Amino acid sequence: MHCTSPFLKSLLAGALLGATLLVGPAALAQPFGDNPFMAQPQPAIPDIEYDPGGEFNFVRVQFDTWQGGGGGGWGFFGDGGPTWSIDFPGADMNFLRGVSRLTNIRVMRDPIVLRFDDEQIFDYPFLYMLEVGQQGGIMLSQEEIDNVREYLLRGGFLLIDDFWGERQWSNFHDSFSQIFPDREIVELPHDHEIFRTYYDIDGPQMIPALSRDDSRGEQGIDVASNHAILDDFGRVMVLINWNSDMGDGWEHTYHPYYPTRYANAAYQLGINYLIYSLTH
Repeated sequence: MHCTSPFLKSLLAGALLGATLLVGPAALAQPFGDNPFMAQPQPAIPDIEYDPGGEFNFVRVQFDTWQGGGGGGWGFFGDGGPTWSIDFPGADMNFLRGVSRLTNIRVMRDPIVLRFDDEQIFDYPFLYMLEVGQQGGIMLSQEEIDNVREYLLRGGFLLIDDFWGERQWSNFHDSFSQIFPDREIVELPHDHEIFRTYYDIDGPQMIPALSRDDSRGEQGIDVASNHAILDDFGRVMVLINWNSDMGDGWEHTYHPYYPTRYANAAYQLGINYLIYSLTH
């Protein structure tokens, strides 16, 4: 895993613990590409200094779904892309920008995509996946199950984001329980240390998708919760962000109609989870 003592000393020396998060044109770098959800134009401000040899890169998990169409069994959703790729690469790149701007963690520029059965996942301490309840839920091969179980028990961390309601939870649970059939999924209390690792946050936050707000979530849900699979020492191996969409908060950082308070919450939570993954 990419986590060393010099890195940790640098992180803690430069950390602005409890600082107010500023997300938007004045805080982050220019938006990229032709993403139609990004507000244009933005003020000309210096780009973030990325480090090709940095300690952290954003790794998104590619997966198949039970009801997937073409493309090797990928589930397809909404705009025609595979389910695993929702908000990609905008959310991933903006989160890297936020981590670089708001911490002393040295980040690499371009996010990458890996499957659970790829041995490269052992090179990265933090994995991200989303929409795990769509299309009948995720479909895992035995090789994927064995590899990600070993990854997590060795100290890896998996963040699961953006799935909503009881049906999607059931789809997710039926598939994911194959990885740790003997471990319970527990709900994290609001005072768990993961909410205090960098920013002081009052537990889970419901971050809505674009065009929604926190008074009307998706699938009839208006309360977010965080759940986890723990190792034998109580470390969070899998953090399950249910009924909340951090990825939209990252992706729509620059959107003129996406409230800044939701983007702020998305970065605060994401950075807390990242710092936890690098220090536990």
